Parts: sequence; structure tokens; C-alpha cells
Amino acid sequence: MGKQNPANEASIYFSRFSLSFRQGFLSLFQKRKKRLWELDFLRGVAMAMMFVFHFAWDLNYFGFIHESLYSGFWGLFQKATAGLFLLLVGVSLTLSFNRKTEGFAPRFLKRGAQIFSAGLLITAVTWVLFPANFIYFGILHLIGTSIILSIPFVRKKWLNLGLGVAVISIPAFVSIASFNVLPLFWAGFAVPQASFDFAPIFPWFGAVLIGIFAGNFFYERGERKFFVPEMGNAWADFLQFLGRNSLFFYLVHQPVLFGAVYAAGLFI
Repeated sequence: MGKQNPANEASIYFSRFSLSFRQGFLSLFQKRKKRLWELDFLRGVAMAMMFVFHFAWDLNYFGFIHESLYSGFWGLFQKATAGLFLLLVGVSLTLSFNRKTEGFAPRFLKRGAQIFSAGLLITAVTWVLFPANFIYFGILHLIGTSIILSIPFVRKKWLNLGLGVAVISIPAFVSIASFNVLPLFWAGFAVPQASFDFAPIFPWFGAVLIGIFAGNFFYERGERKFFVPEMGNAWADFLQFLGRNSLFFYLVHQPVLFGAVYAAGLFI
């Protein structure tokens, strides 16, 4: 056999690598089996809303704009963003349970611990960078805790609707934070200090419970009970991509936005 030309070998290797890379990258945008596109889409919408709010927050922080972000329009926008995201957490929990009921409790414990650990990472970073306003119980801490708390409720339907409304309503009528029970700060019975993101169980776990109700009502046995025609356009596909990878984009988007706005401030 004759010797292979090294240049040809390198060219063949590079072509195969390039093809493999392109296929792998494009597979990120392909729809996955057994996923419900509308839930990925709505989760992507929630992520896009979060990007907008955090961009506004960064502009406010560096003095490019001067807005009250937790009242008026922006206050409603922030609550709608968090509420939509948490509602979808509840729906997703019912899908996970109904598609594989065996061993669901350890599965929920593991997933809850993983997301709570991601929240602890944010706690550590913000404690170093912003000690006066670090995030000690933000949205990821809440989601991780909610997944674990949902274990006894995930089978229920109407009970979760009633409990969800109650959990949301109680803080509206009773100032539970004024009880100042520090060991229960995570539930909303105290506010230890100012924080950039504080999402206690009361009222936010109520949105998860209502999501569990909605999941068991509209996606009984883990299957859609209605027909939803797919949009079939690039924007919808992109939002689904965001929704499928929401934890990753949640972790990386704010450092990118914050850094970009900071860098812009150096030149303006």
C-alpha cells in the first residue's frame, strides 16, 4: 500500500470534524421528542422578558436610566415574568411525574438540590461582589425548594388551585414579614437584609402550585389534551431553544448584560 498524503489526511479529518461540529450545533435547535413545544415556547418568552428586565436593571444601576423598577409598569412586568416562569415550573413537574411515577420523589429531591445549588453559586458570587445586597434566597433557591415541597402535592389537582390562591393571597392581607421569624426568612416571615432578588415561598410557591393544577388539568397523564398548531418560524424556534436551555441562559445572561453595560459606560 502506498503512503497517504499527510495533507489529504488532514483535509479529510478537518472535513469530518467540521461536519460533526455543524450537526452537533444544529441539533441544539432541533425539536426534541416528547417535549411539548408550547411549554418550551412560553418558557422562552419568560426568559426573554427576564432579559429585558435585567437589561433595564443594569441600565438603571449604571445610571443610564432612572426608573422605579419595582413599582408601576416595571413592577408588574417583573412579577409577570417571575409568575409565568414559576407557573411553567409547576406544569413541568406534573409532566415529569405523570410520565414516570416510579421513583419520582428521589428524582424531585435530586433536581431540587441541583437547582438550589445553582442558587447557592449566585449567592456566593453576589456576596463577594455586592455584599450589601447579595442574593440569599432568589428565584433559583425558590425553584429548588419548590420542587422538593411539591412532592406531596404533584398528584393533586383542585387542591393545588385552592392552596395556590391561598399562598399568593395571604401576604396581600397579612404582613408576614413583620413577624421577623429569622429561621423562616425563606418562607417570607422575615427579611434579613436588602437583596437584589428575594423570592420567598409566600407568595411565590403559590404560582408553582397553580402550575401543578394546570399541568394535571391540561396535560393529564403527561399528554396534551388539546391541539396546538406549531408556529413554524425562526422566532418561535429561537424562543423554544431558550426555553429548552433556560437554566444555562439564566446563569449566563446577567453577567453578559452587566459586563456589556459596564463596558459601554467606559466609552460614553
